[in-house]
Amino acid sequence: MTAAAKPFWETKTLSEMNRTEWESLCDGCGLCCLVRFEDEDTGEVIPTRVHCKLFNPDSCTCTDYPNRKKYVPDCIKLTPHNIEALEWMPKSCAYRRLHEGKNLPRWHPLITGDPDSTHKAGVSIRGQTVSETAFADIEDAIDFMAMEWAEDRSDWDPKG
Repeated sequence: MTAAAKPFWETKTLSEMNRTEWESLCDGCGLCCLVRFEDEDTGEVIPTRVHCKLFNPDSCTCTDYPNRKKYVPDCIKLTPHNIEALEWMPKSCAYRRLHEGKNLPRWHPLITGDPDSTHKAGVSIRGQTVSETAFADIEDAIDFMAMEWAEDRSDWDPKG
């Protein structure tokens, strides 16, 4: 196969991708939109079943993606220049995997051609979370720990 016939994610670095290519890497799992805690003793990142107030749990998308930093100041805009420092990113995340020199998971929409393949593979958090707005004190979200969501889901097979 010639280089021209290979998909862009196999021929370009993250910093070489245009905006459309960059955005298409998102598989729509929603794992990066979870409230997380960091264990002060171990540094371990603990995901919860609590999502950002802008996250739509049915579509697994941000309800105001272009303006998210305005409403959620601590939302981190992922770039080719900060991916290395974001160790909390899901292990199955395309941005993280490509940065680490790995392939996209076989269930990724760019591989399958199906925008719902992430959900069909059981990798997304669709319908499994509660909004942070349900809590008077966000620290209470720790009661909704979801350590299984810290696992690498890259090899999950939707057919079992």
